[in-house]
Amino acid sequence: MIKKKIAIIDYGIGNVKSILNALDNFNAETILTNKPEDILNADGVILPGVGAFKTGMENLIAHDLIPVIKQYVKTGKPFLGICLGMQLLLDESEEFGNTKGLGLIKGKVKKLVIDETTNERLPHVSWNEIKEPEKNRWQNSILENVQQFSDVYFVHSFAAAPSTEADILATCNYGNKDFCAAVKKENVFGVQFHPEKSGKTGLAILKKFIDLIK
Repeated sequence: MIKKKIAIIDYGIGNVKSILNALDNFNAETILTNKPEDILNADGVILPGVGAFKTGMENLIAHDLIPVIKQYVKTGKPFLGICLGMQLLLDESEEFGNTKGLGLIKGKVKKLVIDETTNERLPHVSWNEIKEPEKNRWQNSILENVQQFSDVYFVHSFAAAPSTEADILATCNYGNKDFCAAVKKENVFGVQFHPEKSGKTGLAILKKFIDLIK
């Protein structure tokens, strides 16, 4: 069987070893790269990342990766943003002042709002359950094989707020407030949590991402 090629974008932000290790569970050929030819020739591409939105965009610009990412997305092949990588999919972020993002999904990244009467504090560092916004929203997506209210692992203080409700693939509640935990628009997916650190549920998500590759 021919292995599917998965490119993990290397732009100098975030530890990707756990993602590489998780992908070793599947029949896939993985490569950590920032070379345009590697990214464009891949069957699936993952944009990882932890840290500040502004730093993430500055690093993508420094490596001249923004045009490459947009060109890849136009091919229709699956693209997945993880944690900061999901946030970068949006138009802009309010973190450390407004910073423009990739603009692949309409909306803005905003600081999590929590009810001060609860015991929760920022950052949101915990296992927490994800919810399907409406019935069948998860069909034909990376969450298709995930059970409703499954627990996944989060580490963040900011979250995506898509302009279009249909782009919200999953939600999560923290501090008595719901936020967007995953997005989908055509072949572009994003998860705020870390599937590579989310046990069997996370592995099911990564496997489905690979399975979506034609």
